[in-house]
Amino acid sequence: MVRVYGWGENNGRTESIIGNWFAKGGDRRDKVVLATKVYGNMGPDGEAWPNHDKLSAVNIRRAVDASLKRLQTDYIDLYQFHHIDRNTPFEEIWQAIDVLVQQGKILYVGSSNFPGYKIAQANEIAARRGGTIGLVSEQCLYNLAERRAEMEVIPAAQDYGLGVIPWSPLHGGLLGGVIKKQVEGGRRASGRAPDTLADPGKRAQIQAYEDLLDKHGVEPGEAALAWLLTRPGVTGPIVGPRTSGQLESAVRAVELELSEELLAGLEEIFPGPGPSPEAFAW
Repeated sequence: MVRVYGWGENNGRTESIIGNWFAKGGDRRDKVVLATKVYGNMGPDGEAWPNHDKLSAVNIRRAVDASLKRLQTDYIDLYQFHHIDRNTPFEEIWQAIDVLVQQGKILYVGSSNFPGYKIAQANEIAARRGGTIGLVSEQCLYNLAERRAEMEVIPAAQDYGLGVIPWSPLHGGLLGGVIKKQVEGGRRASGRAPDTLADPGKRAQIQAYEDLLDKHGVEPGEAALAWLLTRPGVTGPIVGPRTSGQLESAVRAVELELSEELLAGLEEIFPGPGPSPEAFAW
């Protein structure tokens, strides 16, 4: 979960919802791996004053304390940098993180939307400091229809021992059977789907994807999630179900085994970029 989602006057509302749930007692907190992020502007007036956003040491410290208050807990399992900060050196970032780890306010640190070279830079500087744990995870855009992360990001994550947490595993609903839903239920496409389906070539690609899965008797959304779970380095995709049915479908994907024939068919429809540097060098 991410603290800034909600926007405007609802900044931090997602954290408050979770915090109110924790406050009901029992062992709720102990059974949760709690992740949140830092980067977006959380200033009270919404203006981007210095140290109200990004990854300065003072903003990181203030942001952690504010998140802990909203979450009604005393520690965060995984604290993630939502974006690279081009103006703050990692030496400063890690200094702030080391203090917070020593204080017990955060346990681990991850990145999100980092390019491969920044993952390497962050962890090399952490290693030189000695005692700094460095990044343990990377949250990136990765799915069947968007595989550029395979060129640099995922290899860097694997080499440095980071878990990969793909976001938008259904690519904004595009991989969830969007054409079939339009035909059968008249449901309008949302997210990335409308622009993509307006391109005849892309629409044909999605149609081929849905036809392949229909042939194998597999639901598109479940197949897209199951495919990610076969990918090297992937810890688990982030799902955002709107209904209990969608949540149940996501859970079923964990147990779904895709046949070699189906995997080959998916690869043919959505070929990856290939390894780096070959993918762009020749």
